[in-house]
Amino acid sequence: MVTNQIGYLSREEIITEISLRLADGMVDVELDREHYDIAINKAVSIYRQLSSNSVEESIVFFNTESGVNDYVMPDEVQEVQRLYRRGIGSNGSGSNFDPFDVAFNNMYMLQAGSIGGLVVFDAFSQYKETISRIFGGEYNFIWNRNSHTLKVLRNIKNIEEVAVGVHNFVPESILLRDLYASPWLSDMSLAQSKLMLGEARGKYTTGLPGAGGAIILNGENLKNEAKAEIEELRMQIQNKEEGSAPLGFVIG
Repeated sequence: MVTNQIGYLSREEIITEISLRLADGMVDVELDREHYDIAINKAVSIYRQLSSNSVEESIVFFNTESGVNDYVMPDEVQEVQRLYRRGIGSNGSGSNFDPFDVAFNNMYMLQAGSIGGLVVFDAFSQYKETISRIFGGEYNFIWNRNSHTLKVLRNIKNIEEVAVGVHNFVPESILLRDLYASPWLSDMSLAQSKLMLGEARGKYTTGLPGAGGAIILNGENLKNEAKAEIEELRMQIQNKEEGSAPLGFVIG
């Protein structure tokens, strides 16, 4: 097991830690690899439901197809914010409009004293916004979160590259390496493992036969301990202890 690092490099590392924290090797722990995977999946699912740290802003590019209005986005995409066209004009000779290409703007600001001033720069920026509105620099759309389908509300006749501003889930591999998320995921996975282990051991309420008499398993204790830990971990997210950004000022 790798030490002196932030987070975990893989699921194998977090599974090894969970099994050791359950005293596997000293006692018999009745959990298989599938049970640990379920525990981690459950922890990641809860984290993505409750923590803003599990979502990031990103850009997705795709090419439109003539006569096609529905496009399926990757499963990681949760919300679509804006839909930019990379060019304006239907015949290839229209004005170019690229909201992500700011090299010209940067160069203009660096040489403002020799080629212009802030007034001209502001006028040019307003010109680009006006061109975008007149010639359709953005597509209107409908986003279906359940089917991950993006419906473009336009009769598309040409193939062009489109830039989509989205909110998508942070990949699990990055969450496992995150300074704040990784210990939370480890503790929640451990609690979920305890809950499953307690359910299994709780089926033997009358105990198991042993050389010194009946052996009473700790099923109920494990379940109660796991439920208390899960509730505490949920409170940690509400208190922003796992790395999510706190709310800003709220008026009203």
